[in-house]
Amino acid sequence: MQLLNHHPTHLAQFGEKSQDGPLIPKDTGEGFIPIFYTVSRKLLIKIGFVMIILLQSLTRAEAQSESDYAVQANIVYHFTKYIDWPADRKSGDFIIGVAGDSPMYDQLKKNVFNKVVGNQRIVIKRFSTTAQIFSCHILFVPDDESDNIKYILARIAIGSTLLVTESEGLAKKGACINFSIVSDRLKLEINKKNILLRELSIASELLNLGKIIN
Repeated sequence: MQLLNHHPTHLAQFGEKSQDGPLIPKDTGEGFIPIFYTVSRKLLIKIGFVMIILLQSLTRAEAQSESDYAVQANIVYHFTKYIDWPADRKSGDFIIGVAGDSPMYDQLKKNVFNKVVGNQRIVIKRFSTTAQIFSCHILFVPDDESDNIKYILARIAIGSTLLVTESEGLAKKGACINFSIVSDRLKLEINKKNILLRELSIASELLNLGKIIN
């Protein structure tokens, strides 16, 4: 797949606007060079998602920091570019829920709040207890809530909820996408079967970024 338009008329210096579209950096192998090529918005989204994964993979994950959750919050938002919800879930607010008391809530509020998915405004909700959980578009379950996964699954049994977790083994226990740490690097585990069971569809570009779990 051709990623960049190499026509010389599309070169621009850092900070300049282009009439042709968004700009991304070119790596010449000699360090960062402030020269950009224009790409389509859809392609920029794909490249941006890959870049987020690659950047985070360079970070040691001995402990979850605020910056770690900031990156994960942006990844969760980018899931909306690759997951398609049923027609009856494409009106009203687009709800991203967070189970329990997790830094992910604050990072989603900071980085994602008031963005849109199609024509839907994103709303971030915190569920302080599992009893408060209801079917939303995306539900993030942090590690310290993983023991409640069976109850959480029962709460979202009806409705097309993309369940995102961060605990070992949960991709085999109902989660759609699980953040995992492999050799101190953040990876994605994707259970396509669980996604399809929730009447969601997933783009091949996202599948190619993760490890498929059956």
